[in-house]
Amino acid sequence: MEGPPGTSWRPVSYARVENGALGRAFVVAAVLLAALVVTSIPAWAGPPFQTDDPEPVDFRHYEFYVFGGVDGTPVEYDPVGPAAEFNWGVIPNVQLHLVVPLGAVEPSNNPVYSPAGIGPSAFGLTDTEFGVKVRILKETAHRPMIGTFTMLEIPTGSYAKGLGVGRTWYKLPVWLQKDWGHWTTYGGGGYTVINQFQYRTFPYGGWLIQRDFGKKWTLGTEVYSHGAEGLATPQTQPSTMVDAGGYYYIHNPGFQILFCYGHSVAGQTENYAYVGLYWTWGGKAGGSDKPAQGFARLFSLR
Repeated sequence: MEGPPGTSWRPVSYARVENGALGRAFVVAAVLLAALVVTSIPAWAGPPFQTDDPEPVDFRHYEFYVFGGVDGTPVEYDPVGPAAEFNWGVIPNVQLHLVVPLGAVEPSNNPVYSPAGIGPSAFGLTDTEFGVKVRILKETAHRPMIGTFTMLEIPTGSYAKGLGVGRTWYKLPVWLQKDWGHWTTYGGGGYTVINQFQYRTFPYGGWLIQRDFGKKWTLGTEVYSHGAEGLATPQTQPSTMVDAGGYYYIHNPGFQILFCYGHSVAGQTENYAYVGLYWTWGGKAGGSDKPAQGFARLFSLR
């Protein structure tokens, strides 16, 4: 049920991980950390990773994502997409956030995982996410940036079909971030709070490090963990994952491709994948663009 918060994305389920994937995940993470070199492109945080950051969108600026992905265990996999995310720097140090996702549930129908992995497949609107990111402390030479990203999950998905929780639930994290040179690191954690039959409140958290690579790439790797999420979810046990991914700048900084892929290294078998397109635009000194004007300029890549 967890996903890129910054992600701010919450997939409903997960897919089976093949034997031998654990070793490949460690190799990929090591290569990414060893190969990153100095560049001058600022690092962006949040999606496509599961770990989020405390840095809100700048005042009078906007972000828009179109994305899809999957997060799965042997119990079930639930692809998400197409989905849309919109972020707005509504006032200084405060960002409003909205995710409207379509998704599916695909139980394994393996009796070993009964009852959690038994049932019909379904596709449709899943729960809608509304959030507020607040930067509490700005970064200094000796202190990290600190902020919160509270999220309200609205029950728009069908509870009967397994596409939603059936009542409002919440994510309550605290995130930290520090930049030095061309490197960025951020992380933290919190609780997902659910009051619903066969779901449970659980902790989650992660830490990420990333670096720019030339003028076209930003690459990074993270460690992300979550607790058991309840018998109505594929994540019936805790899991710790190592993910690797980044951004390719088609038109810097306004248009990017985002991607990430990872495997569990401890706890329940789980994997994670994300791919998306990202646009950003915003006002200049003395004024601000209207959203329609920003979209027109970004789609024309001018």
